[in-house]
Parts: sequence; C-alpha cells; structure tokens
Amino acid sequence: MATQPATAEVRRVADLGSASVTLVANPKESAISRIDPTFWWVGMKNPKLQLLVHGPGIGSSQVSLRYEGVTLDGTQKLENPNYLLVNLTISPTAKPGKLALAFSGNKKTTYQYELRARNTDKSRVQGVTSADFIYMLMPDRFANGDPKNDVVKSTRVNHIARDSMYARHGGDLKGIENHFDYLKSLGVTAIWPTPVVENDMPKASYHGYAVTDYYAVDPRYGSNEEYAQFVQKAHQQGLKVIHDVVLNHMGSYNYLFLDQPAKDWLNQWPAFTRSNYNSQALNDPYGSQRDRDLYNKGWFDTTMPDVNQSNPLVATYLIQNFIWWVEYTGLDGYRIDTYPYSDPTFLMDWGKALLDEYPQLCMYGEAWVGSTAQQAFFARNIFQPVDGFKSNLPGVLDFQSNSAIQDALKENSNVSRLYDALQGDWMYEDATRNVVFMDNHDMSRIYSVIGEDLGRMKMGFAWLMTTRGIPNIYYGSEVLMKNFSNPDGLVREDFPGGWAADKKNYFTAAGRTGQAGDAFNYLSKLGLYRKAHPVLQTGKLMQFIPQDNVYTYFRYDEQGNTVMVMLNGNKDAKTVDGTRFAERTNGYSSGTEITSGAAVPSLKSFAIPGHTAWVVELRK
Repeated sequence: MATQPATAEVRRVADLGSASVTLVANPKESAISRIDPTFWWVGMKNPKLQLLVHGPGIGSSQVSLRYEGVTLDGTQKLENPNYLLVNLTISPTAKPGKLALAFSGNKKTTYQYELRARNTDKSRVQGVTSADFIYMLMPDRFANGDPKNDVVKSTRVNHIARDSMYARHGGDLKGIENHFDYLKSLGVTAIWPTPVVENDMPKASYHGYAVTDYYAVDPRYGSNEEYAQFVQKAHQQGLKVIHDVVLNHMGSYNYLFLDQPAKDWLNQWPAFTRSNYNSQALNDPYGSQRDRDLYNKGWFDTTMPDVNQSNPLVATYLIQNFIWWVEYTGLDGYRIDTYPYSDPTFLMDWGKALLDEYPQLCMYGEAWVGSTAQQAFFARNIFQPVDGFKSNLPGVLDFQSNSAIQDALKENSNVSRLYDALQGDWMYEDATRNVVFMDNHDMSRIYSVIGEDLGRMKMGFAWLMTTRGIPNIYYGSEVLMKNFSNPDGLVREDFPGGWAADKKNYFTAAGRTGQAGDAFNYLSKLGLYRKAHPVLQTGKLMQFIPQDNVYTYFRYDEQGNTVMVMLNGNKDAKTVDGTRFAERTNGYSSGTEITSGAAVPSLKSFAIPGHTAWVVELRK
C-alpha cells in the first residue's frame, strides 16, 4: 500500500479542487520516506534514471555515490524542500546490486537502492494482437478469492458492503485467478482488469481510476508480488494480461498531490476548472488555444488532479513508472484511460519510450470521440502531423464500431452503420490493432440497450467474434447481465458466483440455466472457433453494401479459408441473393453454419430468419 508523506500531519488549507495543499513536517521522522522508482534494472536500453526522493527536508542534501558502472549526473532541488531529484546513468557494464546513495548536509543518511537483473524469460511481454480475445472485468466486482484482504485497516475504506454500489465488495486478483478455466472456456486469451494500482480514496475507490500510489497494487486486491505472480500464472495458462493505466490524472490522496513536489507538477487554475471534455479543438485548424487548454489542462473531476505532463520531470516520472510495471511483472499490454486528455507531446514521447524498450507491447487507448477521423487522429494513422502531433499509439478502443453495433442491434435496426464504421479504416496505419466491443464499465449494458432480446444479442456476439480487430467483451455480457448506467454502479454489479454466499453461480454450467446458458454456449462456440481458425484472427475482410437491412461480409485468407457472416437486422426473415457475393463465393459450393452445425447446401440464395446471424464456413 501507499507510504504516506513523511509528516506527522497534513494540514488542508483549501478545497481539493483548488489544488492548494500544504504539509507540516515532523523532523523526528526518517530522512527518506520513499524513492520512486522503488528499484530499477541494469541493461535497459535507456541508460538514464531519474530518482524522485521524498522525505522531510531532503531537498537540502548533497548526494554521493560510488558504484562501478553507475554515474551520478547530479541532483536537482524542487520547489518543495521535501523532494530531491537524483539523476543517474547506468552503463551496459553495470552489475546488479545495491547502490549506496549517501545523503549529507542537514539530513544525513545512506539509502541502499537496488539494481536488479532484467528477466530474460521470452514468454514475458507477449503483446496482444487480433489473434486474441480480451475479457474486461472489474476486480472488485468479479470474484472474491481471498477474504483475508477484504478489509485492510490502514486504508480509507476499510470495510466491504456488497449492498452498496459505491463501496468495496471484496473481489481480488485471486478471485480472477480462480476462474482462469472459465475464461478459457469462452476462448478468451487476454484479461483486462480495470486498474489494480492503489486507489486509497475515501469514496468509490473500487473502480481504480484515481491512483494514489503509482508503484503499489491496491492491498485489497493483493500485493505487488502477488500481482507479478498473477501475470506469471496467467501466462502459464495461455492467458495474457493487460494493465489499465491513467496518464492524465491522479487521485487527490496521492502523496504527490498531498505534498506536491512543485506547483508545476499539476495543471493549476485560480479556481477549480473542469475539462471541457471535447477533443475537437486539438486538431481543429480554426480552434482556439483556450479550448485546447481547457481540454488538456482542465481537471477530469474535483478529486482527480490533472497532471502537468509538459513538465519534463513529470513526463520522466510517468514514463519510468510504466516501464517499471512492464519489467517488474511481464505484463503484455496497456490500456490507456482518457488517452486524448494528456499533453500531446508527452503522449508521443511516452509511446516511443515504451515501444523502444518493449517492441511487442500492446497499447490501445480510450479515445471516446465523435467520428472515425477524430478517433484515427489518436492512433497511428496515415495523416501528416497536426501541430506536430503524430501518435505512437498502435490502436484505440473502437468507439465508432461500438456505436454502430448498438444501432444495428436496437429495435430500429440500422446495420448499414456497421459498414460505414469499417469504411473509414483507410485512415489508420493498421485498423486490426483496434479493440472492438459492445459495452463497458462506463456504458449501459448492451443486453439492456437492445431490449433484452437474445436473438439480437447473439447477432452482436457473432459480429464481435468475426469482424476485424481485437474483440473485447465486458464481464457478464456472456451470461446476459443487464442494466443501464444510471448511475454507473448499476452496470458494475458482482458476477453471480464470485462470492461463496451467492445463490446463483454462473461460473458453472449447472448454474447457467435458461437464456444465460444459451448465450454463454453460443459465445463459447464462436470464441473457441475463432481461437482455432486464424482466418477470423488475421484474415482479410471484404464487406458488401447492406441491402434490406442485411449486412454481409467475408473473412478469407490465401490458404483458401473463407467464412461468410450475414446479419439480418430485421424482425422478419429475408431472402438474400447470393450471386452478388460471387467474387468471394466462386469456387465454393456449400457451407456449414458453425454455431448450429446446420448445412448450407447452396450459396446462390439465402433465406435468413429475422434477428439472426449466420457464421458460415464455406466448402468447396
């Protein structure tokens, strides 16, 4: 858990939203409370290391070091005397060991800073690609595997209350691990938990998006060591792990906010100023600087201070932190929350630094914007830089196709939106790196959005498993969990069976009765088929302009494997002329619908029932 500022008390002098906090130091406490990064490694491609040292009055110290292969490049005082920056260069010849950092002056102490050997296991940092299937979950709401960490007395929320949507419920890393087999039975190959780092906030801390310690796993999920073991165990089970991160802001109980290193570590305003939540000014040729500043520098919320990434010291702190997590755990990818809100120059530097160290690392960002062009702006795309910004982000969460699938599945269905969403893929360097999804923790659940219609839900599953990109499902969708996000807690309910006292257990086949079991089995067939058939992972895609609200597309490869997908958004059955698909069906005479096993004896004409998806493997 977090190490609190090295003080006897923290005196608040203004509302959190004003970003004004002072700290009263207790000189009797230790000279150093912490150093970030907490340790480092020899052999990194970037030899430079910036240590942020925190302790009462430590800024007045001088530092000396004698360690073969490590050079002390100097120190830097910050506005707050409780901080000191120590800059090092670690040569390729340096060996693992303990650096004796000698602090002299008013504060005399020696700190043994550890340099570790890099892990050479080739199964680490595998990346996540279109061959994968991601399962997104909220650790606190998925399963409780270790009741002993339900209550951590030193945290601000030191109790659980499953009847409250804002309280902690007790889910943890062990709970996820206990259900690896469940995930694999769906064909899942990658797990995306919402942030597991410490969120020691006094309210709604369960979601994880207000980090209070960049270098600690939340103790109610487990320890740092247990998280590293979790990643290792997932890899042993053929599952990858995606780490959810927040670059733009922190929680207001982070020690870096309570005892700010300097005023320019945060974006400060005379009074609390919220973001305008509109990214369009960033690449608007007629946009105003004020609108850009409000978007990038305004606070996301009153308890989420906005980090000033244009400060190179802050930028280095963040870049090192996210390199640290990859090297420490061997995680496979980063999902970046509120990606466009960060400083554009920082985003370019951050992406480059991580990919320089880990070329295989998957990274995709949340860019919840209104158009394909705007979405593509934040991913690697074919456009020339706008105001110098050229994204190093390989892919994004595809909110455009998300909006399209919702429109296709609603009562007044419009499957043409699916065609339109993919037509804009020419803007991306590689749209197959985008993550496609039907809902998430910030949205109403798809089953409720589409009127709790199982047939249309199956259409959504079929699209998710066969369209281009990396499919991602939100926990519980496979068993028809429902509700509208009014408020968000209603779409973040506990997974039935994740707690010993639960009356329903959807983790077992016996517990998944009725439509929940039907939905699970349907998605499982699709997920396992996709996992076993590369044509749905990396095959080319050809789509035909929808007619009569029926959307047809094909996935195919050079080996002659071809899968036809047909979605009928109408309530009534439709007869589809198959001859218009001749450029993809020539050479094939029949097919098999993979979810039902039904034969498709002819490709010349199709009579597809209403609200139905066909996923047909073509036969010669």
